[in-house]
Amino acid sequence: MSEALSSRTIALVKSTVPALEAHGLAIVHEMYARMFQNADIRDLFNQSHHGASDSQPRALTGAILAYASNIDNLAALAPAVERIAQKHVGLQILPEHYPYVADALLGAIAAVLGDAATDEILAAWGEAYWFLANILISREGRIYGEQKGAVGGWNGWRDFRVEEVVQESKVIRSFVLRPVDDRGVIRHKAGQHLTFWLEIPGHPPVKRNYSISDAANGSTYRISVKREPNGLASGWLHDHAKPGTVLKVAPPAGEFFLPEHVERPIVLLSGGVGLTPMVSMLETLVEKNVGVPVHYIHGTHDKHTHAMRDHVRALAKKGKAVTISDFHQTPLADETAERDYDHAGLITDDWLIANTPVETADYYICGPRPFLRAAVSALSLAGVPAYRVHYEFFGPADDLIAG
Repeated sequence: MSEALSSRTIALVKSTVPALEAHGLAIVHEMYARMFQNADIRDLFNQSHHGASDSQPRALTGAILAYASNIDNLAALAPAVERIAQKHVGLQILPEHYPYVADALLGAIAAVLGDAATDEILAAWGEAYWFLANILISREGRIYGEQKGAVGGWNGWRDFRVEEVVQESKVIRSFVLRPVDDRGVIRHKAGQHLTFWLEIPGHPPVKRNYSISDAANGSTYRISVKREPNGLASGWLHDHAKPGTVLKVAPPAGEFFLPEHVERPIVLLSGGVGLTPMVSMLETLVEKNVGVPVHYIHGTHDKHTHAMRDHVRALAKKGKAVTISDFHQTPLADETAERDYDHAGLITDDWLIANTPVETADYYICGPRPFLRAAVSALSLAGVPAYRVHYEFFGPADDLIAG
C-alpha cells in the first residue's frame, strides 16, 4: 500500500494545473523523446499512436492533467487506473521500467517549464509520480499472478501458431491461433484482447492489441483484424500471416468484458470492426443460454464490409431471445433490405432509444470514437445510468505511463 501523499505535495501538484494546461503537450513530447533514446523502452510502446495523429501524446497529456486536477480525489481516477494496469500487463510493463518514465517525466517538466520548475515542484511531482506508480505496480503484479496461476496460463510472450485464416469481409480477416506447445490457454473473459509482438522486417518490434472474437474454449483464440489504410501491423497480418505462421502473444487482458453472471438485458452495439469483442460476447451469451433478452446491433458501410453476418445470424437462431439488427450506411445497388441488411443508413439516437430496453439493459459498445461519443451521449440523455454503459474503443486511452 502506497503511503498517502502529503498535503504539501497535493497543493504543489494542483498549483501546476495552469502550467499543464498551457504546456502539457510540450512536456509529454519532451518526455517521450527522452524515453525513446533507450531502444528497450521505445519498443514497449505502440508506435502507431505516436505518428502524425499525435493521439497518444494528446491522450497522455489529458491523463496527466486529470491526475493533477484530481490528486485530492483519486477515487475518481479508479476506472482509468484499471484501464492503464490492464494495458500495461498486455504490453508486459514491469516494475523495472517505471524509473525510466520517472526520469523522463521530471526531466521534461524541468526542460519545458524552466525556472518555474523549482526544486520543490519537481520533488512534489516525483512524490506524486511514485505514489501512482506504486498503485499500478501493485495492481499489475496481482494481474500477472492471476494470469500465471490460471489453467492454461502464462506470463510474458508465448508462441502461437496460426491454425486457420478466414476472410470475413472485404476488409476483415480472422486468424485462429493455437499455442505451439499445445498446452491449452486461459479462458478469457468475453470482450478482452490479446497483445501481439510482431517482428516485421525493416521495423523495430511492433506491439498491437486485437480483441478476441470468439468465446473461451481453453484451446485456441480467434482474432478478427481489419486491414487499416497504411496499417503496418494489420497489413502485415493480412499479407503474410497464414497457417503455420508463429506469432508472439501475451495473455488476455482488458477491463471491458461481460460479467460472470448476467442479470439484466444485454445490448451489444458496434460499428465497423468494433464487432469483434461483440461476437465474443454473443457467442458466450448463447453458449451460457442466459435467460435475458440480447440485442445485437451492428453498423457498417455495405455487404462487402459486413463481417461475420451469417455467423451472427446462426448464433441468433441457437440462442433464446436474441434480436439482430444490421445497419448498412450506404447499401449497394444489388443489396436488398431484409436479405442483406435490416436498416439503411446510420444507427440513430432515436432508433436506439426506441428499440432497446433503456430502463433495464446493460449496454456494451465498441467502435470508432465518433460512434462511441454519439451512442454514450444518447444513452446518457435518455437517462441510462453510467454503471450500465460499458464501452471500448481502438486507440490510445487515458494512459499515464505507456501507450
